[in-house]
Amino acid sequence: MEEKTYKVMGNTGALNIAFGVIAIVAGTAAGVLLIISGAKLLQNRSKIIF
Repeated sequence: MEEKTYKVMGNTGALNIAFGVIAIVAGTAAGVLLIISGAKLLQNRSKIIF
């Protein structure tokens, strides 16, 4: 019984670490893309007419 609980806890910990890494990578990628798109808007702001 205790061995099964230990295995479940180990698998859960590994899954949490994997999701954490994925979240960090996705957040970083999204931030870079937002900065790039904002820089392009600033670069071409004279061409934008409202």
